Amino acid sequence: MAGHSHWANIARKKSLIDAKRGKLWSKLAKAIIVAAKHGGADPDANLRLRYAIDAAKAVSMPKDNIQRAIKTGTGELKGGDLEESLYEGYGAGGVAVLCEILTDNKNRTAPEIRKIFEMCGGKLGGTGCVAYLFERKGLVRLPQAGCDEDQLMEVALEAGADDVKLSGDRWEVTCDPTAMAAVIDALGKAGLGVESNEIVRIPTNTVDVDDVETARKVLALMERLDDHDDVQSVSANFSIPDEAMAQLG
Repeated sequence: MAGHSHWANIARKKSLIDAKRGKLWSKLAKAIIVAAKHGGADPDANLRLRYAIDAAKAVSMPKDNIQRAIKTGTGELKGGDLEESLYEGYGAGGVAVLCEILTDNKNRTAPEIRKIFEMCGGKLGGTGCVAYLFERKGLVRLPQAGCDEDQLMEVALEAGADDVKLSGDRWEVTCDPTAMAAVIDALGKAGLGVESNEIVRIPTNTVDVDDVETARKVLALMERLDDHDDVQSVSANFSIPDEAMAQLG
């Protein structure tokens, strides 16, 4: 999980800036629109919508924005014509990269994503070229402070979690996506405050990136993709040694 963790830590800091300028809210609105479009407006009956709303609330997205996105998804408001797709490819050093896309114009998005890959020393690939290297998982984060490890382990595993690990100053609980709601509910009932939750794609193996310049290209690719308005999430299977990360600053 080294590559996922490296990027997750960078992306978490970056999301605070994105939220301030509205970029993250726009992406989260798209996620809510598509979730409501396919599963209805009731988050109790539509887990995907519940997760999307939770993610929006975690970055203080206004309630009116959330409700407007739901109504757009259900057709009460215009603008819900979004298509989902996965874009797969390789970054510098043979790193596998997977992008989840929501767009209203694939003919515009595809060449833009291809150009980003090429600019950063990578190449956009065909369907299925790297998706098999990733597993979809529910990821629940809790602050380390005030969270007893033994209690967390017991509650999370009993509720269906696969693993609990410390990453920086946060606990990360991973589970099957279908079990995430039960895990979140159990943690809440136990008085363990959930900081955030999301569905992620975790690599099953990693590619070591020891060369600093190659690492720089990989991180540039991740950041450029994440900045694209149509990219909902980006995952990769790189592992950068601490020494190289230190040189990158």
